[in-house]
Amino acid sequence: MEIVILAVVIAVVLVGAVSALVVGGRRKKQLPPAERPSTTPTITTPPAEPRVGDEAETPRDESRRTIEEVDLPTAEAPEAPPAEAEPAPAAPEVEVPEPTEGRLVRLRARLARSQNALGKGLLTLLSREHLDEDTWEEIEDTLLTADVGVVPTQELVERLRERVRVLGTRTPQELRTLLREELLKLVATDAPRAVKTDNGLETPAVVMVVGVNGTGKTTTTGKLARVLVADGKSVVLGAADTFRAAAADQLQTWGERVGARTVRGPEGGDPASIAFDAVKEGIAEHADVVLIDTAGRLHTKAGLMDELGKVKRVVEKQAPLDEVLLVLDATTGQNGLVQARVFAEVVNITGIVLTKLDGTAKGGIVVAVQRELGVPVKLIGLGEGPDDLAPFDPEAFVDALIGD
Repeated sequence: MEIVILAVVIAVVLVGAVSALVVGGRRKKQLPPAERPSTTPTITTPPAEPRVGDEAETPRDESRRTIEEVDLPTAEAPEAPPAEAEPAPAAPEVEVPEPTEGRLVRLRARLARSQNALGKGLLTLLSREHLDEDTWEEIEDTLLTADVGVVPTQELVERLRERVRVLGTRTPQELRTLLREELLKLVATDAPRAVKTDNGLETPAVVMVVGVNGTGKTTTTGKLARVLVADGKSVVLGAADTFRAAAADQLQTWGERVGARTVRGPEGGDPASIAFDAVKEGIAEHADVVLIDTAGRLHTKAGLMDELGKVKRVVEKQAPLDEVLLVLDATTGQNGLVQARVFAEVVNITGIVLTKLDGTAKGGIVVAVQRELGVPVKLIGLGEGPDDLAPFDPEAFVDALIGD
């Protein structure tokens, strides 16, 4: 019995094994050919790496031609359009300066506004019924306050005392006439007041402008150029102020406005050589006048003053120096006289230019500086405008002092 059971088990195992083999064979036959795993992998050869000078793509087989077989284009390349010329810079517009004749008369009202303390103050004091010693002292104080100076003040008071005593009764018009005559005696001088621009030589007249710092020399030189151009003169400017930044640019701007050429040099250069070149250029151009602007210098610095003397000597090697104009700030009053004395010792001052007379300046400085230096006031500045520099006229000046 046990043998039978063992035989049955073996038979069952054999049947199961045969069945598994049959089923596995059928499944293998049902798989599609594409899904069958390939025993041998397919290897694709990568494209060759391009070498230096080769194209990036894989070279292709094609016929190649030599350079002799290639037809080159025969058409001429189009001509490039001509470059447009850069426009030339526009020339500065040349102004026509105002004629100098009658400038001071036109500016009389402006001058009178700043000088009423002197003229009207004196007329008020002289109009008192009784002129006692206290009144005469007030008259004297008024003159001193106006920067007339001690000696001229004493002379004027003595003459007024005498004339009032002889005159007796005094009407306002008589007092005005009396005061006008006496002030004219103080202000007037026998020396010529015109700026010398005709020397009778073949060389141009040479005018040098000097002064301390801050008096307005460069501006005065530019305005003087306008005065001369308005009088029909041809002008060359010499920018010998090489120490102040942009001084040469400022002077050149003034010159361009009236068509005057400016001779200049490097900043910090030798002012004497620039002045020399300016005169040389003036001679070559047959100019009427050469104006030389010098650097401002402290009158207490001996070295700077000696340098100014050097400029003068160098200029005179080219042509005679016809004018040396000292520019004074009228608002400095008596302090300006100290400056004037030192400059007069170094260079031969021939004329005075008083600037800023329209401000807080006292009109008496005209009298004081003329007495101190023995030279006339030739020009006065009465404002910031380009044509506010006027030739000095004693009568118009006194009329402005005492008013209408």
